[in-house]
Amino acid sequence: MTAAEWFQYPDRTSYDVARILSRCAHPGACIAAIVVALPSPGAMITVTELRFLADAQTSYHILKPWWDVFWYYITMVMLMIAVLAGALQLTQSRMLCLPCKAEVNNQCTHPLEQVISRIHLPAGSYEKLSNSTGIQTDLDRQQYSYIDAVCYEKQLHWFTKFFPYLVFLHTIIFAICSNFWLHYPSTSSRLEHFVSILYKCFDSPWTTRALSETVAEQTVINQRRKRSRHLTSLVSNVEDTDTGKQPLQAGVEATAVEDSVSGVLDKKNGEQAKALFEKVRRFRLHVEQKDIIYRLYLKQIIVKVVALLVIITYVSYFLLHITFEIDCVVNIQAFTGYKRYQCVYSLAAIFKVLATFYVLLVFLYGFACFYSLWWMLRSSLKQYSFEAVREKSNYSDIPDVQNDFAFMLHLADQYDPLYAKRFSIFLSEVSENKLKQINLNNEWTVEMVRNKLTRNSKDKLELHLFMLSGLPDNIFELNEIEVLKLELIPDAKLTPMITQLVILKELHIYHSTLTVDLQALSFLAENLESLHLKFTSFEKVPSWIFHLKNLKELYFAGPLDNHNFAQLEGLQDLKNLTNLSLRSSIPRIPLVVTDMLPFLEKLTINNEGNRLLILISLKKMVNLTSLELINCDLERIPHSIFSLTELREIDFRGNNFKTVEEIISFQHLQKLTCLKLWHNSIAYIPLQIGALSSLEQLYFNNNNIEMVPLQLFLCNKLRVLDLSYNNLSFIPEEIQHLKNLQYFAVTKNNIETLPDGLFKCSKLQYLLLGQNSLTSLSPQVGDLTNLIKIELIGNQIETLPPELESCQSLKPGFIIVEPIVLHTLPLYAKENYKSSHR
Repeated sequence: MTAAEWFQYPDRTSYDVARILSRCAHPGACIAAIVVALPSPGAMITVTELRFLADAQTSYHILKPWWDVFWYYITMVMLMIAVLAGALQLTQSRMLCLPCKAEVNNQCTHPLEQVISRIHLPAGSYEKLSNSTGIQTDLDRQQYSYIDAVCYEKQLHWFTKFFPYLVFLHTIIFAICSNFWLHYPSTSSRLEHFVSILYKCFDSPWTTRALSETVAEQTVINQRRKRSRHLTSLVSNVEDTDTGKQPLQAGVEATAVEDSVSGVLDKKNGEQAKALFEKVRRFRLHVEQKDIIYRLYLKQIIVKVVALLVIITYVSYFLLHITFEIDCVVNIQAFTGYKRYQCVYSLAAIFKVLATFYVLLVFLYGFACFYSLWWMLRSSLKQYSFEAVREKSNYSDIPDVQNDFAFMLHLADQYDPLYAKRFSIFLSEVSENKLKQINLNNEWTVEMVRNKLTRNSKDKLELHLFMLSGLPDNIFELNEIEVLKLELIPDAKLTPMITQLVILKELHIYHSTLTVDLQALSFLAENLESLHLKFTSFEKVPSWIFHLKNLKELYFAGPLDNHNFAQLEGLQDLKNLTNLSLRSSIPRIPLVVTDMLPFLEKLTINNEGNRLLILISLKKMVNLTSLELINCDLERIPHSIFSLTELREIDFRGNNFKTVEEIISFQHLQKLTCLKLWHNSIAYIPLQIGALSSLEQLYFNNNNIEMVPLQLFLCNKLRVLDLSYNNLSFIPEEIQHLKNLQYFAVTKNNIETLPDGLFKCSKLQYLLLGQNSLTSLSPQVGDLTNLIKIELIGNQIETLPPELESCQSLKPGFIIVEPIVLHTLPLYAKENYKSSHR
């Protein structure tokens, strides 16, 4: 069967062979592979299994510049010269020799020349004689073959003898030097990954979409520029022709047409593009660290140049040794009777032509080598800039790359610069963020976002988004959102769509990076009233927060130090700010707070257990109505606060107070209604507490107080008194003077009995007596008709008085006591009986 007949068969094997031939980068090697792989009886390997040979070679075309292709074709021609010369040398006779019967001056001559020289015959007579008389020898065919072989081995120059093999060896050296970098383990793995990623990025639907958006945006920009020029001309015409009318205001622009949006990317393509971004990021981190490929490629070229110089030098020199006639002098007289022979090498002429052509090819090969070496040395190939791409696209953040990554991109540019341009899309964070946004919008539908809405403790509709890759655009469809809480969202962005959230008043940003569009910032500046920030470093705090002119409440939580205080000066622009909270570790209160926020009404500082010094500056904050110095490691109440006559609430939670003798000075704060000295180490309550007649709320819980002074009950306006978690053993009868008391807590003390005066506080609503040593509850508890909640758990009470049921405002679930004790009430016992017999 001929090759043409075999290819006509419509089977799978012929199709695979045709496919390999059409895609093969080395036709000679692939044809050899096909010949080996032709199906035969009992054969186990088919052509289908060898298709990867063609695919593997074509995949690296993108990394081969024109000189690599030039080298390849020259190498193929060199290989053909070697094969042709070798075939001629093997198929044709090597050398033809005749014995020399006469010698003159150590040169072979005709035997009659000696006679002519002796008898001095004319030359013409010799010609006639020689034409009529030939040279006769007595050698047989075997002797001639022996002479040919000996002269070929002994007298033929080695360059002429091994010329085909030298050409073949040079070709192998050139081929190895050209392809070694493609197969060396440290480089081949990087090249394989790069080519794979490059092809995927080139064919990715996201690349097409991103470039389409770039073209669309450029079109819109051009339209804007034309309209701007047209508007400018109209303005000039109006000013020239009608000076009586006022000119148009500067900066007015025609309404631009909104950018055209490309087709929506489906979920599958979006996930594939997302995976590509991750692959490119990891590949870049791995490849940019070293320049192995660059150095190996440069070494290959240097080796080629050195080899070329050697080859050109010795081939040009020995080219003259390829001669047709050869004088052979060998000592084989014992076998043939002659010592000198005259030989001819029949392949000398064609070998000389092939060698000359080969030298010309080597010169061309050398030209390409020197050019590639010049290209490597003149250019900074370990740096690759995307400056041109950044200027022509809307992705201005495409980073420049270096080392092996840059070198491979330079090689790809020699093949087609379009590959690097399309590949750059996957180096841009802006492009990646756009893709994340599309995927996020596909995942978080309007209904899914609506299901996340909840009511918070202030009865406001709140949306809490946690650990997302961005901010879904669909949240802006829910215009009923009042509180937006963003937590651990690294790349959130507020677009102009936020203007749809017309009742949004409160924003929480917890460890998130939030960028704001100019139009969105304008909306927030007009509508936002409360902002909560948590951050790990002050540099991550967005500067746009200082432009929220209508902001009333600002809550900071994160590290601050003296270096960051200067950056807080933007707070002075928040003219409407009335509530400022700082949760940090600061050595002193920033001057911008005390000196530049005169309208501040509430200041909260939680210093996280670190000492807060230099509190004298608090005197300047004369408009404060609420001051909270929490966990500030204070040992004394700062005297500077006693001049803040507008104070209504003071909170010293979590400090290191052991005594509060300065409490007498609080009488100068006539508007003070709430004093919180909880979570300290206070051992006793000073007798001067009675001077604070305006107090309505007093918190002494979580201290070391053992006794309540009677002067405390002179504060007859108290509505809230919390003495929980102390060491009290009794409560004075004088508590009955607190007629306005609504909340009384002595949880976790050592109280054994309750005074009857307690039950005369008729306005009492919350009575917390848990974890004490009470053995009984007085029936007078029934007089507390306004009681809403009572806590008795953790005592030694065995029964509850039936009078407790007369507290009509007391709900069943708000009697906090052991279940067995609760069922001693007749009403609860009856209900328990009914439920057990159902």
